[in-house]
Parts: sequence; C-alpha cells; structure tokens
Amino acid sequence: MNVLAIDTSNQVLGVAISKDDEIKAEYTANIKRNHSIGLMPAIDHIMKETETTPDQLDRIVVAKGPGSYTGVRIGLATAKTMAWTLNIPIVAVSSLELLAHNVRQQNILISPFFDARRGLVYTGLYENNHDRIFIKKEDQNIKMDQWLEELKSLQKPVVFLSQDIKLHQALIKEKLGKMGSIPAYIDHLPRPGTLALLGAQKNPESVHDLTPNYIRMVEAEANWLKEQENKQNG
Repeated sequence: MNVLAIDTSNQVLGVAISKDDEIKAEYTANIKRNHSIGLMPAIDHIMKETETTPDQLDRIVVAKGPGSYTGVRIGLATAKTMAWTLNIPIVAVSSLELLAHNVRQQNILISPFFDARRGLVYTGLYENNHDRIFIKKEDQNIKMDQWLEELKSLQKPVVFLSQDIKLHQALIKEKLGKMGSIPAYIDHLPRPGTLALLGAQKNPESVHDLTPNYIRMVEAEANWLKEQENKQNG
C-alpha cells in the first residue's frame, strides 16, 4: 500500500510517503510560516524522491487536529481534495495521538499537548502498552493547571510532549515534580512517517463527512453565537 501522509495541524509541517508499511521518505519543517506556501512543494518533492506518481497512491492520511485552526484547515482541504480527485480512501488521525507515538517506554502515561493560549491547552492522556497506544482520556481543551491537578491525582509517572513544552515546563515541574517526565526536544516534534504508518492501519472515513477536530469553536464563530444570543435575549 502506497500512503501519502500530511500534517500541517501545528507549527511543524510534515509530509511522508510509506510503501507496504515502510517509510520511504519524510519531510519536516519546524518553521513559523504559512503552510499553504510550503505544503504542495513538499508533497511534490517527496513524490519525486520516491518516484511515486499520484495514480500509484492507495491512501491519503492527514492529521486532523487539534491545533492551529488555519493549519488544520490547510491540511484537511489538501488531503480531501487529493483523495476525492484520485478516488482513494482517506484516513484522519488525532494530532495528539500522533505525537503520543513518540514515546517508546512501556506501561507509562503520555500527555501530548499544544498550547491554546490564556492558560489553556489541547491535550489528552494516552498509554503505551505493548507498543500500542491506547486512549486513557479523550482529547480536550482545558486549563493547564487544572489538567496537571488531574494527572497528579493519578499518582503515576507521566511523559509530557509538546512543541510548546518551554511555555509550561516550569508549571509541570512545580505540580508533578519527579512524576512529570520531559524527554529530549527531538521527541516533541510529530513525525509524518509515523502518521503514514498509523494511517495504513486505521479504517478510512468518508471524504465528504470528514471535518477538522478543532475541539473548541473558532473565536469568530463563538462571538457570532454570543451576538445572536444577546439579540434574542434583548
């Protein structure tokens, strides 16, 4: 199976090609820029490097968020357009689940997260058990200090992964001490090659029904709903 994986859900732009469960090429750029500019050139590059033509692709895999609203939309729109045009299956994977796969230790809790501003984070709780990642708590949008209190009550070691680790590292150490583990920075970046392998194992979704996993409403939508509510109550 030839798989193209796309991740633009956060700062890291990632693209990969796998063939028969073997990563053939992956491209990663950890740069603050508009992914709409770099995505298609990155796809074109690895397609040429692996001598893969569009008609040889069997599946598209995309990171569906949570994360940057704009980034998630860019990845989803590109992946859905390619899947629909090529008439091939599409698979969407949680961006947090993808990051959780960077942990190789067995029987340990994993808390991948992305900063959501104002003290909030997008996060979930996962566990690596016999080289399989299981969801322990669903992805959510929550205050970081509240989340850390919940994890502290579990009385188990937790590995934290995030491109934004520096923003919350001090609070993690303050709340959890030695129970909060922070690995080397290289482990905080999602790998598109892993996304390709994950997508090859999951069931496809309807290309037309697939939507971004924002977890919370975009600010403009929330403001509009609040305005409508105020009009009705006024």
